[in-house]
Amino acid sequence: MKPNQPTNPSRRALARREFLQNISLATLAVWGAPFTSLTARDVADLQDDVVMRFAVASDIHYGQPATAYREMTQTVLKQLNRFHLDFPLEFCVFNGDLIHNEPPLLTQIKNEFMQLSMPWYVTRGNHDMVTAKDWIDTFGYPLNHTVTHQQSLLILGDTSNEKGTYLSPDLVWLKKQLDKGNKYKHIFLFLHIPQAPWTPNSVDTPAFFETIKGYPNLRAVFHGHEHDQDGFRTESAIPFIFDAHVGGNWGTPYRGFRVVELLKNNSFVSYMMNPSEKLKEEKWKIYS
Repeated sequence: MKPNQPTNPSRRALARREFLQNISLATLAVWGAPFTSLTARDVADLQDDVVMRFAVASDIHYGQPATAYREMTQTVLKQLNRFHLDFPLEFCVFNGDLIHNEPPLLTQIKNEFMQLSMPWYVTRGNHDMVTAKDWIDTFGYPLNHTVTHQQSLLILGDTSNEKGTYLSPDLVWLKKQLDKGNKYKHIFLFLHIPQAPWTPNSVDTPAFFETIKGYPNLRAVFHGHEHDQDGFRTESAIPFIFDAHVGGNWGTPYRGFRVVELLKNNSFVSYMMNPSEKLKEEKWKIYS
């Protein structure tokens, strides 16, 4: 039995049915080619070709006043564990704004994440108003760090500070990691804040795009921050991917997490999973 499928036949049938019901905004990405919109059934039919799968979720805003932040956090963690049971995830990245401003909340959100049954990693967002020392003391690794999984390098960069300023990543550090990443088949970059003026809350960093040019194994860049964005943008054939939001008091009408599935032919499929309301396929969109 393939590792991405449940072993019990009846459970496998149930898992497929739930999969088809809860998948939205599916996209096939092939390096250097236009993105292709897929139906949920298309994605289900590609499952035998999956060689690695991971999830991305952003903007939990744990502790934000006048929101059901604990309930929203518990919901996404339960969804991730349930999904992982049937379609194993290598890891999950929580791409910034884990908490809402107050430093003591960082330990609380870490304790919530400990419920997860897969490895998980985090980046700092502008609402994670903690020091570099707080970050290391809580998570055990620095604000800028890398992780390897199979033949992939994950680069997790910092784009804010303890005051909540919108920042560019450390481009000297980033280039060093990209250079070291030449030996990996795939590189995935995670930054909370977008680095182009695509949206009202981005920053404009042309030097960032110059830095990431010329690395054909950089497969995608993932951004949080913009709660109302759940699509793709492209720059120099690189996909820049958004995943809506888990918490907070604004954004898309649904809350969910993004799944990325690397296929045998080195293309990848990405889709939103477990939205609170099923999205129609025609709402899929990419930005170029």
